[in-house]
This record gives sequence, C-alpha cells and structure tokens, in this order.
Amino acid sequence: MISRLVSVKLRRMKLSELAQKTGAQIEGHFDDIEITGAAGLDLATPGQVTFLANRKYTPQVARTRASAIYVGEGAEVKREIAILRARDPYLAYTRALRLFHQEPAFTPFRHTTAAIDPSARLSEDVWIGACVFVGRDVEIGERVRIYPNVTIYDGVHIGADSVIHSGAVVRENTFVGERVVIYNNAVVGSDGFGYAKDEENRWLKIPQTGRVVLEDDVEVGACACVDKASVGETRIGRGTKIDNLVQVGHSCTVGEDTLLCAQVGLAGSSHVGSRVILAGQVGVGGHLTIGDDAVLMAQAGTFKDVPAGSTMSGGVPAFDHRESLKVMTIFPKLPEMQRTIRTLEARLRALEKSLSNTEESSVKETGIE
Repeated sequence: MISRLVSVKLRRMKLSELAQKTGAQIEGHFDDIEITGAAGLDLATPGQVTFLANRKYTPQVARTRASAIYVGEGAEVKREIAILRARDPYLAYTRALRLFHQEPAFTPFRHTTAAIDPSARLSEDVWIGACVFVGRDVEIGERVRIYPNVTIYDGVHIGADSVIHSGAVVRENTFVGERVVIYNNAVVGSDGFGYAKDEENRWLKIPQTGRVVLEDDVEVGACACVDKASVGETRIGRGTKIDNLVQVGHSCTVGEDTLLCAQVGLAGSSHVGSRVILAGQVGVGGHLTIGDDAVLMAQAGTFKDVPAGSTMSGGVPAFDHRESLKVMTIFPKLPEMQRTIRTLEARLRALEKSLSNTEESSVKETGIE
C-alpha cells in the first residue's frame, strides 16, 4: 500500500465568506475581495487577512500590506483597508488561520517496517509510519495517524482522529480519547516517581500499577511526561492543552480546558481544576488542589491549596497577584529604603546620646546623686 499524506490545496474565498465563517462583520463594500491566507501585521501580503488585538501595535496598521484586517468593535482604523469587526479579533483571526491551514488529508497506510502484534485491532483507515511498534491487545480507532518511530505498549486504546507524532511513547494500558494529539518524544504512562526507604536506608521502588487517561481533544506537547498512577488513574480532562517539557506526576488529575504551559511541574497527587492556567515554570506541590479558573503566573510555586478563581504570582511561595504587584513596586526602592533606615538609625542614636548627656548634666547641676 502506498503512503500518501495529501497536501491541502491553497484555499481562496471571498471576504464575505470569510467573515461569515469567522463571526465578523464587514465594513464598507469589500465583499468580493479574494482572500488566500492569514498572517500577522508585519508579515501579511496582499490577498491576506491580518488582525489588531493589542493597541500598542496600532502604528503597524498603517504599514501592513494585508488586504483586510480584523479589529475590535471599538477600534478606529485610519486608512483605506477592508475592515472585519469582531468581538474578539484574535479569536476571529485564529479561525481564519484554521480555515487556510487545515490538516492534510491522507490515504490509509501501514509501512512495511512497522511491527504490529497480531492481537492488535486497527481500523482499516489508519496511517502508520516506518518503524512503529504496536504491542498486544492495542485498539486503534478510525483515521488515526501514527508517525515513524512511535512505540505503543500493550493494552493501549487510541480513539478516532488522534495523531501521535514521531518518537512518542504510549505506555501500557493508557487510554487515549478522540482527537488527541501527542507531540514528538512525549511519554504518556511512564512509571510514577515512587520509592520507600527500607531498613538499610535504600530506596525500594513502589510498583506503579495504575494508568493514564487522556480524554477527548487533549494535546500533550513535545518532550512532556504524564506519569501513570501508583493506583487508579492519572486523568487529563477534555480539551486540556499540555505544553512542551511539562511534568505531570503520578495520580494527578487535571480538569477540562486547562492550560499547562512550558516547564510546569505537578508533583504526585496534585489536583488541578478546570479552565486553570499554569504559566511557564509553575510548580505545584504534591497532594494539593488548584481550584477552577485559577491562574498562577510564570515561575510561581505553591505548597498550599489555591482557591478557585484566584490569581497568584510572586515566585515561591506564590501569593495573591495584586499583593505581589505591590511588592514588586517596592523591590527597586529597597536600596534607597535601606539607606534611609540607616540614616534614621544614626540620627536616633545621636538623639538618644544627646538626651542621655542632657540628663547627666541636669543631675550634676542639681547635685542629685
């Protein structure tokens, strides 16, 4: 069977069609402009659509070569260009990008070098690249794509329309939902980091007997690791996106539509709610709960539970973001404050000495011993 990932032809559409598909309104009589792509303000060329979401980039609007631009409902554009009004111009632009950069179509294929156990159950329309290993009792759903050098251990389930990129490893008994994407060299289902110290102070490995569950529409970034549970499940909720180089420890749970940004680390048995954002290099201690809709800013670390809806920052330990902003405004003033304190201390010592000398003189003058 011949391998074919079929490239998508360059799409073209009228501005009126693009506006309808991205939830925007056209200003003026530009409906028939032909749009062939989308790009940022400084990179867009004639025929492409761009966007303005941050006011600091407004001067670039005058210089962009794009044929059309998404702007917010209150934004003012002082040049002749097709305007697409949107409540969220960045979201509308993202939808445009998705229209112009769709996933390539493919024909079913199994490379001759792929090693597939006879007990594995594969849909007829899967795509499997070179040197893929598929273990015993694996189940792979419809339209799944598995790129070269992927290793699928025994007992894995992979749902329809999922994509596993080259070098990734999916360990035994892992459950992968539908439309899941696992990027290059990620490891899903590795043993959790669990050890007990024996009578001779040597580390004795605790068997990791659980599994990992990736619900539908989850993404696991390149070189990220999601460890299986010591007992039970490590579960990543529907729609959650895990960035590159993230570590999810054993027995953790992560809710729906949460973002774990680069180099986030979750210690074992952490429980992260839904719609949470953990920015780059955030650290969460073991057995903690991060409530729904919480945000931890970059490099924040917490060793206590975080209430739902909280915004935390300030490094380690993290604390309320508004308070941390006050602290950050004080930091540059600390040297000056230190000098002021030293000056005041010196003046206080001088005053105390002066008062002491005055008291001694008064005692001598009165002759009171």
